[in-house]
Amino acid sequence: MNRFTLTIAAAATALSLAGEAFAGDQYIDATGFAASGFDVVAYFDLDPSPIGQPQPAAIPGKAAFTADYNGATFAFSTKENRDKFVADPAQYAPQYDGHCAYGVSKGGKVPGNPNLWRIVDGKLYLNITKNVVSFWEEDIPGNINLAEGNWASIEPEAGSTSPIPRYTSTAPLK
Repeated sequence: MNRFTLTIAAAATALSLAGEAFAGDQYIDATGFAASGFDVVAYFDLDPSPIGQPQPAAIPGKAAFTADYNGATFAFSTKENRDKFVADPAQYAPQYDGHCAYGVSKGGKVPGNPNLWRIVDGKLYLNITKNVVSFWEEDIPGNINLAEGNWASIEPEAGSTSPIPRYTSTAPLK
């Protein structure tokens, strides 16, 4: 290898390590899985409900179909969904490392409930409680804009370790 090749390789390594160093922690609950063990790819195949209506139930993942991303293990309902995720994890992973999108818009990291979801412009957003969903839905574009502005400064903070209020995971993960 010549000096130019070594310099390029060192710069690429430094950039990839820098990205890892600044990645925040994915929200993980007692299941030990991201998104409480629900299949994040399957959300994109569900028919979303109108604003103000509950979304369809999330699809449980299975422990037999998993993939790691951003320091967390994601579970999937099928091998095909796992393969889609592996091909483009950033497309399917919940925004804000699985934390509540409205919470991020307010400047903090709180858990995201996988049953309180919405896909906006091809991105998956989670919220913490039904009450928070109503605030989120009052101005989704404005809340996303606020969250995006806040995310750069709060992403490096540790992920939330709080449980999701009034929530028990129904993902079987067998």
